[in-house]
Amino acid sequence: MRKTTITAVAIAAGTALWLGSGYLGAGDRVGDHPSIAERNAEVGRDDSAPNAVRARTMYAVAFPERIKVRGRTQNKRTVQVRAETVGRVVARPVERGDRVAAGDLLCRLAPEDREARVVQAQAATNQAQIEYRGSLRLQDRGFQSETAIAQAKARLAAAQAQLQAAVLDSERIYIRAPFSGVVEEASLEVGDYAQPGTPCASVVDLDPMLLVGHVSEADVQRLATGANATGRLATGETVAGAVSFIGHQADPETRTYQVEVTIANPDYRLRSGITTEFDIAIGALQAHKISSAVLALDDDGRLGVRTVDGDRVRFHLVDVVADDGDGVWVTGLPRVATLITVGQQFVVAGQQVSVQLEDAGEPQAAPVTEPDAVVASEDVIALSS
Repeated sequence: MRKTTITAVAIAAGTALWLGSGYLGAGDRVGDHPSIAERNAEVGRDDSAPNAVRARTMYAVAFPERIKVRGRTQNKRTVQVRAETVGRVVARPVERGDRVAAGDLLCRLAPEDREARVVQAQAATNQAQIEYRGSLRLQDRGFQSETAIAQAKARLAAAQAQLQAAVLDSERIYIRAPFSGVVEEASLEVGDYAQPGTPCASVVDLDPMLLVGHVSEADVQRLATGANATGRLATGETVAGAVSFIGHQADPETRTYQVEVTIANPDYRLRSGITTEFDIAIGALQAHKISSAVLALDDDGRLGVRTVDGDRVRFHLVDVVADDGDGVWVTGLPRVATLITVGQQFVVAGQQVSVQLEDAGEPQAAPVTEPDAVVASEDVIALSS
């Protein structure tokens, strides 16, 4: 047991000496390796052999600044058309889903004795008219008092009112659409007995259609009615319109404000209640369209790109404002910037480089619509995807 103990102690001591030997002279070796920042600084001062890079001159263009809103489509109005008189339903010429124009017949009630009451009221009116005219002639001869004249005039007015009421009641048997739209519900059937207030049918107005959403307190002050807006429905359709309403009272729960965009829908192609994402134009930014491959991070993790100024590398912080599929739109660069496109990962800010300029080609074009135009644009929608 004693030999075993001595052997174990010896092994432990040898292991400790071997592990500790790694620290011998460590201070000198650590000092021989500079930090990343020092190494970058040394590279920047090394002008003897500049790295070769390729660069391209980029020009800023006007890019539409937009507020993104998530909402839904909503028809402008829905009305439940109701009966205004009593009667049995004898006709309902519309079905659910039918398109109707303003004034089209939805339901018709039985006329019953309404025509007879109109004839009776007309006869009573004629009689009262004759009596009133006779009273006026007698007054001219001095045989009629003012009281009698007033009574005759009152009887004429009452007869005329009864005639008008009878005519209106006879017209109320025709229940008509108040505006053009689609019949969403048909409540009465032929043979039903309607009372005043009984619903006949619901008519939905689908033209124009509204895009309804909510914006934050920070964004609502940047909006204005008439601003162009474009949106993509959950069905894949692209629509465009103008802001027609901005709420003045915040939702008590979300502290957001309602915004409405009016969309033309003459063929009733759009349906109400579809989830929609839409962008509202609020101005224009000066932006560059670049490849996402040239984006880099600085020591603090901030996004930027490397450019050249003469033969020196510069690092510019940028903000990505949109993704265009084949590139990204960024702000933060000078109006004219020489962007390093090849070799940017091997150089640092301040380093001298040998620059080979690429053909700039045609200046990139931002998806900007005319300020007063309202058009659908697949390209603009793609930016918000």
